[in-house]
Amino acid sequence: MLTQLTINNFAIVRHLTLELNEGMSVITGETGAGKSIGIDALGLCLGYRSESSMIRNGADKADITATFSMQSNSPAYLWLKEHELLDEDTPNECILRRMINLEGRSKAFVNNRPIPVSQLRELGQYLIHLNGQHAPQLLLKNEYQLELVDNYAGTHSLLTQMAEQYQTWRKLHKQVKNFHQQCQENEARKQLLQYQVDELDEFAIKEGEFEQLEEEQARLANSEQLTELSQSVLNHLSESEVNIDSMLYRAIRDLEELADIDAQYQSALEMLNEALIQVQEASSEISHLANNIEQDPELLSELDSRIGKTMQLARKHQVASQELWKHHQHLQQELQHLLDFEENEEQLIIDEQQAYQQCVELAEKIYQKRVEAGQKLSAQVTQQIKQLAMENGEFFIDIQHNLDKLSPNGADSVEFNLRSNLGQNAQPLAKIASGGELSRISLAVQVLTANKLSTPTIIFDEVDVGISGPTATVVGRLLRQLGKKCQVLCVTHLPQVASHGNHHFNVQKYVENNQTETQMSLLTAKERVNALARLLGGSKITDAVLANAQEMLDLAESD
Repeated sequence: MLTQLTINNFAIVRHLTLELNEGMSVITGETGAGKSIGIDALGLCLGYRSESSMIRNGADKADITATFSMQSNSPAYLWLKEHELLDEDTPNECILRRMINLEGRSKAFVNNRPIPVSQLRELGQYLIHLNGQHAPQLLLKNEYQLELVDNYAGTHSLLTQMAEQYQTWRKLHKQVKNFHQQCQENEARKQLLQYQVDELDEFAIKEGEFEQLEEEQARLANSEQLTELSQSVLNHLSESEVNIDSMLYRAIRDLEELADIDAQYQSALEMLNEALIQVQEASSEISHLANNIEQDPELLSELDSRIGKTMQLARKHQVASQELWKHHQHLQQELQHLLDFEENEEQLIIDEQQAYQQCVELAEKIYQKRVEAGQKLSAQVTQQIKQLAMENGEFFIDIQHNLDKLSPNGADSVEFNLRSNLGQNAQPLAKIASGGELSRISLAVQVLTANKLSTPTIIFDEVDVGISGPTATVVGRLLRQLGKKCQVLCVTHLPQVASHGNHHFNVQKYVENNQTETQMSLLTAKERVNALARLLGGSKITDAVLANAQEMLDLAESD
């Protein structure tokens, strides 16, 4: 619960520190005194939008701090633990702080550690639930009605599952849709690829084959020249009367004699011996190659044809002739990918249908919980509004289930209906409820749904507008009963409501040094009687008014 609120230089507040306790605390004061300023300042600590206009005139920044106590199993505690933001020294305490400068920029802190404002909002929803002055008008909106039913029904865990499953289904649904579109786009490509692959399969060019074809073609096309040149080389090396082989042999014989006389010639002798060996091996290799030279016009024609076909297909596919075999493999792989792609359709559709069915099942569970909760809430609101001077009023919650409108929130639409008078048909609140009726219904719904919230603190900011007399007494009694289950803060202008508070704060506005000041203070028992008397009698407080105020307090205590 909220234990302390400190406000510095916010709006017309220079400095204010409030110590808060369990139960129901009421805040009263003159119109314009700033009863809601504390609520607005607290909203900043909960991550609400900040503006530089919120800073008190003459100050350079506004600074608001809110301190909360928590149970170790509360959602706020678990959130802080998950985000590693617990204070190690006081883990059951949470301090929120927000600072705003003149440029409108703000800084947010949790337990003295800076965090994004988005995280402040996320944490704030686990600490405080705020029912503002515009709650009656919000009650006319169907999405807000659905939110109230869900609060009462406790569907949040199911809704979290529903949102996750819905996203899973939508993702798969999109994949199926894209898959079908891709299949249509692939069909033309697949037909072209099949034709190209079949053509290249039939031609069956292999890696390195084009280079081999060119080499073999060159040999066959130049076979006569190769033969003539080979014979000429052989003649020079070994076959003519004067040849290199015989000349080297004679030179070696002479060198052998020289080496016998002078050892310095031995090295030259060894080199000539090696040269002779090389010449003889070269002659042998050339003779072998020359003997194998073919002159085959038919084979040459076949080679020319295959080379020509290779070059033709390469031009067709816009690749180098040497790369045609690699391009063939690439096309095969692409075609196989498209064929495999189509085989995935069946499994993808099965996954999508299963995800959708899980969404439907979750939506059905949510619907059942909403219907059950709607029936109970309708009966309880009807009972409450009868006590709020709507003796013949009956409240109904209509919940329609339509799977064609499946969403992360399920498949339901909610409509709050009212029958104000006997003999009339129930109609939507927006069509039939007057301002006073709407205020009473809104208050009854908020009190009943707030009772189901897990947040430890609930704030009612002048939600009793349009209510007076005996009806206001019932409102005060409802809020006091709610205060037994959670901390309740209520800004009110009604003495009947204020008298039911366990604690009473009064707001006063005054001028000091030509500047407006606002102060909020906790009233003593005697001060509280005077404050209620002012609410009852205005500026003139008589003994009778004081007695009436005391009586209201006594009656509230006895309820």
